Amino acid sequence: MTAILITGGHSGIGLAAARVLAAQHIDLVLAGRSVERMRPVADELSAQHGVSVTTLTLDTSSLASVRAAATRFRTMLDSGEVSGLDAIVCNAGGRFDGDISYSLDGYETTFATNCLGHFLLVELLFPSLSEKGRVVYTASGTHDPDSMDGRLVGAAVEPDAVALATNGKGGGKALPAGKRYSTSKLCTVMYAYELDRRLRRAHSSVSSIAFDPGSVPETGFLRDMPRPVQWVSNTAAMKWVSKRIGVITSDAEFSGASLAALAADPGYAQASGTYFQAHDRALSAVRSARLSYDERRATHLWDDSKRLVHLTDDEEPTQLR
Repeated sequence: MTAILITGGHSGIGLAAARVLAAQHIDLVLAGRSVERMRPVADELSAQHGVSVTTLTLDTSSLASVRAAATRFRTMLDSGEVSGLDAIVCNAGGRFDGDISYSLDGYETTFATNCLGHFLLVELLFPSLSEKGRVVYTASGTHDPDSMDGRLVGAAVEPDAVALATNGKGGGKALPAGKRYSTSKLCTVMYAYELDRRLRRAHSSVSSIAFDPGSVPETGFLRDMPRPVQWVSNTAAMKWVSKRIGVITSDAEFSGASLAALAADPGYAQASGTYFQAHDRALSAVRSARLSYDERRATHLWDDSKRLVHLTDDEEPTQLR
């Protein structure tokens, strides 16, 4: 095995996954917005496990940043600074509470950050993946409006890329933050399935996997929520209540280890097109939301995303068309 690229690999479950992978002597590329935050993590993992840990500046909310990061990564491959690419772990993301906001490209921040940036990154780096590489998408149980997670956060709406990217513009009513988040995760699951379908048609050995880490209060997911909400979410009483009402619960250590396994464990080499869920310290293949299996909607989501990120013919890999 050569190297695994993880977006958001310096905090939360991404960091937990990076620690597991480094302990398995797998080289890493940590991709994120802040080199200042990534560098100490890279130094820690390299010193403890003797692996190569490279940092890559990447802001998934910015198409220019994604393209620059992809160019930089290819340069690192050509120079030998990175030995290869065995997996792309699309893990970075967030929920953006408060008034609706927009990326530098003019797209709603949640959809830009959680969806379009990773969509473009996979397109650009796919040619660099090893023959039996993997793409792993960190999704969320909140994507399913029929689940308790989905109902609590806000039921996902139609996975229409154009409508989501322009939500709140032109006098239209902005979706609540919870719905923006859950719908972005529905799109994430659909990207994973659509990528799998395209890979199978191309007779590719690359795998595309979706992963729900469960509700992990100690991660950065709640960082934009009021401090009392953050505190209550971490109490034993709230965790007990969450389990009782059917929320999918986990912890950063187990979910991180699960993410690492999906990215590197040989046992998941044939798991393409599957949705895995970490729940109560068990990792299982489960059914995702009914709508996530709609192939017609997924095709529209993919094609509209291509237009929104301004993907050129030269950038689009033949296998993904």
